[in-house]
Amino acid sequence: MSTVSATGSSGKPGDLPRSGPRVLVLMGVSGCGKTTVAALLSDQLGWDFEEGDSLHPQANVDKMAAGHPLNDEDRWPWLDKVAEWINGRLDAHQNGIVTCSALKRSYRAKLARPGVIFVYLNGDQETIAARLARRQGHFMPAALLASQFADLEEPGPDEAALWVSVGPPPGEIVRTITEDLSLGQQTPTIN
Repeated sequence: MSTVSATGSSGKPGDLPRSGPRVLVLMGVSGCGKTTVAALLSDQLGWDFEEGDSLHPQANVDKMAAGHPLNDEDRWPWLDKVAEWINGRLDAHQNGIVTCSALKRSYRAKLARPGVIFVYLNGDQETIAARLARRQGHFMPAALLASQFADLEEPGPDEAALWVSVGPPPGEIVRTITEDLSLGQQTPTIN
């Protein structure tokens, strides 16, 4: 069984938005499974999906590929692009899913608005490091994982966030998310 808790004004799943258009921001450190889980959710729900890494400026990609962690100055232009994508979905009254590490509270504050739910895929550094060691073809080297954990500020009780353990297989994680957010019965949003 996965560990799941929601945060919000009272810390209960019921505090998370359950109607109207929603954008799920799958967040967490590199290697936690954001892309895998987001793609499965998108397929199951029929929601648009944006891989947040594709929104990074080339300078950020080059910096990380060279083994240098991003700083706040590097991340703000990227977060602007992620926020733009989120706002586009919600303004069009459409659901969506985007991956974004959203490691710091200030980053999440930039992305937060009514309808946004952060899905925090959490796990310990050892578990995620083992996953990164097996991952191929990604510009983010495993050596930068420690810097991501150093920057990580887990969602607090006043943020619209669902915590989900990375321990179970991706299909079970998707099932947990859809059940806890009551997404299994969703119909497509009509423009």
